[in-house]
Amino acid sequence: MTRCLELAQQAAGQTAPNPLVGSVVLQGEEVMGEGFHPGAGQPHAEVFALRQAGERAKGATLYVNLEPCNHTGRTPPCTEAILQAGIRRVVAGMVDPDPRVSGGGIARLRQAGIEVVVGVEEAACQRLNEAFVCRVLRQRPLGLLKYAMTLDGKIATTTGHSQWVTGPEARAAVHQLRAVCDAVIVGGNTVRRDNPHLTSHGHSPHNPLRVVMSRALDLPDQAHLWDTSTAPTTVFTSLVAPEERRQLLDQAGVVVVVVDPLTPSMVMQHLYKQGCAQVLWECGGILAAQAIRDGVIDKVWAFVAPKLVGGQNAPTPLGDLGITEMSTALPLGDLTYRSLGPDLLIEGYLTGQDWG
Repeated sequence: MTRCLELAQQAAGQTAPNPLVGSVVLQGEEVMGEGFHPGAGQPHAEVFALRQAGERAKGATLYVNLEPCNHTGRTPPCTEAILQAGIRRVVAGMVDPDPRVSGGGIARLRQAGIEVVVGVEEAACQRLNEAFVCRVLRQRPLGLLKYAMTLDGKIATTTGHSQWVTGPEARAAVHQLRAVCDAVIVGGNTVRRDNPHLTSHGHSPHNPLRVVMSRALDLPDQAHLWDTSTAPTTVFTSLVAPEERRQLLDQAGVVVVVVDPLTPSMVMQHLYKQGCAQVLWECGGILAAQAIRDGVIDKVWAFVAPKLVGGQNAPTPLGDLGITEMSTALPLGDLTYRSLGPDLLIEGYLTGQDWG
């Protein structure tokens, strides 16, 4: 099952709206075939593993981190491929939360006389496909808020200067994170101040959709994000945005979407309809607070740099959440801590966002 997860991870950031799935066919202790699902519309992991195994799949055990599908979508049901291959036993990491599948694949195989074991390394399987699970159960992408701050809680100096809060190891981790996300969101202020690229910077051939939220389109005429030869860019704006500003962006190859009202939840719904499963928020404090209040942030990546900048008016990672007492602070759970050079990465889940 660990090998299934390793295989599945190879397609991270490229399968949405489908899950990450890896599969291994074993005859005794010998691997007969293995494969992973490379993207929507392409064969599933089990099919690749069975193709590689060929006739050696007869009487073998098939391992897969997610319950085999039993419905016809863009591809035929994996359960039928398993039956035709003569597999004797199937070990699945977790039940598929998709109501079209949930339990159906397992039932179909058992009815055909195949032994099925479910729940091997289930926690790891759930974690790998947390974005897929969120998308299925909550009908929106998984929202991940990332920010970098100094030890005294500042994301920039009083002048707005923010390059760089963290060191190269932490920045590389962010580039790798973008590579496994379907979209990354910033506000107009981030475009004006930082002129970001929002790409994986060569850590992966995959770059996420770059998304800007700007109510009035008061954005610079020239910006890295307007170069769509590297990665696509979509700007979400409101009804008050001037038509001439929309046309300028459109001429540059940027997709402009008018949303009423322009809110984080509305933007996430649009991205859900486009097939996104995991969305990274790299915005400033005001938009980050709006996203949390809208209930679209599930997970936080907080980088803490051992630096002090001070400044009463220096910006912080979060704007006003309306919290006036420490007893009502939003807790994070399932925490992990990682050192990246001199910096510390704290990962956690907003415990109120229980979609699992």
